[in-house]
Amino acid sequence: MAENADTGLFDEAFVYVEAAVVVLDCAEPEPVAEFYAKLMGAELPSEMGVELIEITGRHGTRIAFRRDHGAAPPSWPRPDDSQQAHLHLLVPRDRMDDVERQVIDYGGRPMETPRKEGMEELRFFSDPAGHPFVLRSM
Repeated sequence: MAENADTGLFDEAFVYVEAAVVVLDCAEPEPVAEFYAKLMGAELPSEMGVELIEITGRHGTRIAFRRDHGAAPPSWPRPDDSQQAHLHLLVPRDRMDDVERQVIDYGGRPMETPRKEGMEELRFFSDPAGHPFVLRSM
């Protein structure tokens, strides 16, 4: 509810977005959904041959994978340095090496040299379909 500045009361008619789902397009969503399900501790849906597969991780993070027969892996970084959408997967600082090994075991590929930004460590990968993502320490 949004607070009305004049009355201090909340406006019941104001609508809030309660959640969001990131949707990644890929030619074959099944292996990409399996990759992220393993990383996030998510259950795969019983029906996998559909156009959209959505998973929910143990901590409520939701991500979906949409079949797009013309999908091509994105480039990273783009030559013109424009920002491209990518995921940041948050990992406890003391588990970064373990999660990195899992990423590679599940079919992810390292993309750049790890780096630090302030107190955070960033490690760059692509998933089996070529979508970029970052493991970010927390």
